[in-house]
Amino acid sequence: MTAIITIANQKGGVGKTTTAINLAAALANREKKTLLIDLDPQANTTIAFYDAGEISSSMFEVLSDSRVGIATVIKPTKDPLLFLCPGRLALAKLEQQLAGQFDAPFRLKDALSPVEKDYDYVIVDTPPSLGILTVNSLVAATHLLVPIQAAYFAIEGTDDLLETYERIRARPNPGLKVLGVVITLYDKRTNISKDTHGQIRSVFGEVLFKTKITKNVRLEESPAYKETIFTFAPKSPGAVEYKKLAGEVIQRVEEDRVASHAEDAA
Repeated sequence: MTAIITIANQKGGVGKTTTAINLAAALANREKKTLLIDLDPQANTTIAFYDAGEISSSMFEVLSDSRVGIATVIKPTKDPLLFLCPGRLALAKLEQQLAGQFDAPFRLKDALSPVEKDYDYVIVDTPPSLGILTVNSLVAATHLLVPIQAAYFAIEGTDDLLETYERIRARPNPGLKVLGVVITLYDKRTNISKDTHGQIRSVFGEVLFKTKITKNVRLEESPAYKETIFTFAPKSPGAVEYKKLAGEVIQRVEEDRVASHAEDAA
């Protein structure tokens, strides 16, 4: 069964896109065939692999027109096991375009259906909002991963995200699970980061990943060179940390599968 992981947090600047790109690359490095989907109108995930002029069709066409199959927009990357569904600014128009359409929350789920079995993992990068694009990603997902910045007010707003998560679980996607919370932009030199880590751990407990993503200039630089951290700076702390995070992600997904099989058998 394919693991479809939505990376979401309605707060901006929490390392969401960095996590989407480098977690997807880390999974591919572990021999997992991975599809990375860019649902953010800013399209920063896409720009990390391709120049804007190289993108002729994107997730906007897929979600706005059911006749456009997702397979037609999938693009290769430098890693033979990592593939990209690009986004572009036009995605910002979807909120208005899909308003009132009964199948609006299910567009991504329906689009993924013909191809998801071709991949071990699907990673979805979402915009910093709880609009129709994030809802689509949660309806289609098997798991939710929440990046939280190690800063004051970091947890502020996560109540809204978790409320949306519960609403999605209540009706359109009862199988959705929280895979975990990952602390990003962590600076072990500052008391703020240490205090915030303690606060986040007290709120989320075992859901918090052991791996923390520290502030790292290489992580910020790599997209400018159309590289993931694993080809740009493979020995950097960022590469080591995302490799560890991928290991935790795989372990939790496998544990979920075992638990689900046990429940089905019972």
